[in-house]
Amino acid sequence: MKVLMFTWEFPPLIAGGLGMACYGMVQSLLALGIKVDLVLPTKEMVYFPLREVGDVDTLPAVFVDPVLHKEYESHSFESMRERLEYIGISGRPESYIQMDEIVEFAQAVREDRWQTSFTTMAEREVFAEVAKNLIGDEDVIRKIQEYTQRAERFARILDYNLIHAHDWLCYPAGILAKKISQKPLVVHIHATEFDRAGGPGNERVHKIEHAGMMYADRVIAVSQYTAQMIMSRYLIDTAKIRIVHNAFSLSDESVTSKKRIFRGPTILFLGRITLQKGPDYFLETAVRVLKKHPEARFIVAGTGDMARKLLRNSASRKLQNKFLFTGFLNRVQVEEILRASDIYMMPSVSEPFGISPLEAMAFGLTSIISKQSGVSEVVNNAFKIDYWDVDLMAETVNHLIENPDECLKMGLAGMHEVNQIHWKEAAEKIRLVYSSALSEYIKSES
Repeated sequence: MKVLMFTWEFPPLIAGGLGMACYGMVQSLLALGIKVDLVLPTKEMVYFPLREVGDVDTLPAVFVDPVLHKEYESHSFESMRERLEYIGISGRPESYIQMDEIVEFAQAVREDRWQTSFTTMAEREVFAEVAKNLIGDEDVIRKIQEYTQRAERFARILDYNLIHAHDWLCYPAGILAKKISQKPLVVHIHATEFDRAGGPGNERVHKIEHAGMMYADRVIAVSQYTAQMIMSRYLIDTAKIRIVHNAFSLSDESVTSKKRIFRGPTILFLGRITLQKGPDYFLETAVRVLKKHPEARFIVAGTGDMARKLLRNSASRKLQNKFLFTGFLNRVQVEEILRASDIYMMPSVSEPFGISPLEAMAFGLTSIISKQSGVSEVVNNAFKIDYWDVDLMAETVNHLIENPDECLKMGLAGMHEVNQIHWKEAAEKIRLVYSSALSEYIKSES
């Protein structure tokens, strides 16, 4: 089986949990013998034919233009980083586009062009919805426009059995690839706009999410929490929804032994500093805990649109060097900060899954997670608290600081539990999703 996969993140292209989820997932799919042609938002027009398990780390690339590919192969790169920079992969997900391409795209997605040769009225409506909501000058919309343009080329020249698109940024690409190839489409919901915005959010994103799920043959939700969301908010047919929980696997090079930065207890927030992740609740918890335990240190690791607000609020509360910001961290730095911490907090307002708690637990951190999360469905050795219950969060942190042996015991139990949650099982479930979608496709063609 060969899959054409569209995703916005894949190591070293990481902004959040999506990248690490795709890494573990693809690695295990390859181990099952499933071949993957991976398409990322790169500077150059390339795709990544992944065939062996180790390919997830080396990312072999193929340029669509044979002349450029020959030139690429003739280069001698001193490091993998230099090679990936040549292709146009940086440490954060981004892509590049010229203004003349924007004009071309606007013409390409005009409704009159996208509304021809449709087999059903439902298909016509899906393409009209995508076309209407992908016209715009915002930076992220431009990047999606470019990515979708490229998808048309990949859909025509590559050989594959099925298409797998991750989250709304890649749904237009998946929709277009299905239309061109008539192959089954699986869309993966890692987070909805309701989750990211903590409420109604951007209507255009909702429309694209809805179009992707309506047009897909199968919809993979990362938790029961997310499945309920897409059934109630998007009215997606339950017959096409499958639940596959995420997992987490440490690399063989990971070192989990503690290496402290501060003498006192260290409490960590690791993730995007956005409304969805509840960083303001982390701050309020810190204010309460520091009154009783001034020796504690709270660390915010990540970036996001609430970073400045959180920084100002921490300054106004005079938390000074007891509430620290690291900014964006690469994989090595993430592991360093996990080794230096004692307690992990994820007070997310709405979290479809949440891979970072699994990562923290794998490093032996005692974790406090939001009840409003998918990960709470799969772990037992963590404290599960409503995101808004700051008083209970503070009481729990104080209790753990005052009872270090109990904190250590809970952390070790969590580490053992997470070590039993493997991508192998998740990949097998995804293989079954692929098989059922292909089976229906074959029947419809016969």
